[in-house]
Amino acid sequence: MIMSELAARLTERRNSVWEQAKALADKAAEEGRQFTGEEEASWQALDSELDALDKRIKNVLAGEQRAKDAEDAMAALRGNPKKKEQERGGAGDEELRKFLRGEGGRTFDVSPDAKVSFRDLSKLSSGAGGATVPTSFYGSLVAHLVETSAILQAGATVLNTSSGEALQVPKTTAHSSAAIAPETSPITESDPAFGQVSLGAYKYGTVIQVSRELLTDAGVDLEGYLAMQAGRALGNAFGAHALVGNGSGQPRGILLDATTGATGPTGEGGGFGSQSTVGEGADLLIELFHSVIAPYRASGSCRWIMNDTTAGVIRRIKTTDGQYIWQPSVIAGTPDTILGKPVLTDPNVPDVGLGADSVIFGDMSQFFVRMAGGVRFERSDEFAFNADLVTFRALMRADAALVDLTGAVKTFTGGAS
Repeated sequence: MIMSELAARLTERRNSVWEQAKALADKAAEEGRQFTGEEEASWQALDSELDALDKRIKNVLAGEQRAKDAEDAMAALRGNPKKKEQERGGAGDEELRKFLRGEGGRTFDVSPDAKVSFRDLSKLSSGAGGATVPTSFYGSLVAHLVETSAILQAGATVLNTSSGEALQVPKTTAHSSAAIAPETSPITESDPAFGQVSLGAYKYGTVIQVSRELLTDAGVDLEGYLAMQAGRALGNAFGAHALVGNGSGQPRGILLDATTGATGPTGEGGGFGSQSTVGEGADLLIELFHSVIAPYRASGSCRWIMNDTTAGVIRRIKTTDGQYIWQPSVIAGTPDTILGKPVLTDPNVPDVGLGADSVIFGDMSQFFVRMAGGVRFERSDEFAFNADLVTFRALMRADAALVDLTGAVKTFTGGAS
């Protein structure tokens, strides 16, 4: 069985599990009651299986992409070595390999390639950018960094700068307005309101240790291994701050400046209430959807972001006409949707709770990420000398902030007790 067939079968199984979960919820809804203890246990088991299948599908698709990359590399090696060298960065990659083997200096700067796009960059499928993921070391690192950060996956605007001095970016706090102007009457002046947000360059770092045997084994894709490890570590650290950073000694996370678009009912522990009650359940998500004005909703970077636990709660919510507001994707690697907009999950988004912002929705391109320079790699043969390990340190400087405060991004906030 080839891997694409496996992905298709996993997707088929996922759709089957979703139908079983729907049947449970439909039966309880038709009888006008809550889940029994047995039904609740079954729902939780099915919900957990959905999450597990999501992860398996993601891993299978990532494996397909790695296999394709390896096949392309071997084909280029057999048929056109020059083309392979050009695609992988030519002399720059050879310098990197020398550095990793200890034949160069102790520091190596990995600068961004102009062809690398952070927006929707993912190696999961060609539709999500897999067909355009560059094979350079920097491109591979960025792909893994994006893979672990929902904000970067969602299409945040990334500003690459060569240095790290404070960057003043205008932020919009109010738009101009217009009105009918009667004949001979003066036109009312209405100017947009702007402020400024300063994007600095907070330093993120990770340490990776590699055995000397691995370094000297010519058959090991050391560049790929280091790109994966560094990208995931830096992505996890920065991705958390991009969501919930408090702006003091760390980036301004999107939740710091996003405003409330819908508030949960009181007495529901911060949750969505009853789907059979007007103004609760699906109504709250529809309210949140329409709290973001149409131009932002039409953006290609308009997304929902929540954690997996919240996603499990929303999966069972129906609209007043009995339709599930959550629509599973039938294509492997394509996100599920709510009201036609893709859903991304990130463990750093708060759980549903009193006063908690547990769902984010809006145009994520209005969230700016500043990347100062490339990634600096440093090598030490002495740090773990007694274990015969070579230590690599990866450093990245970045900052972030929401630059449109007029309502481009809204949240669902849990109600009071």
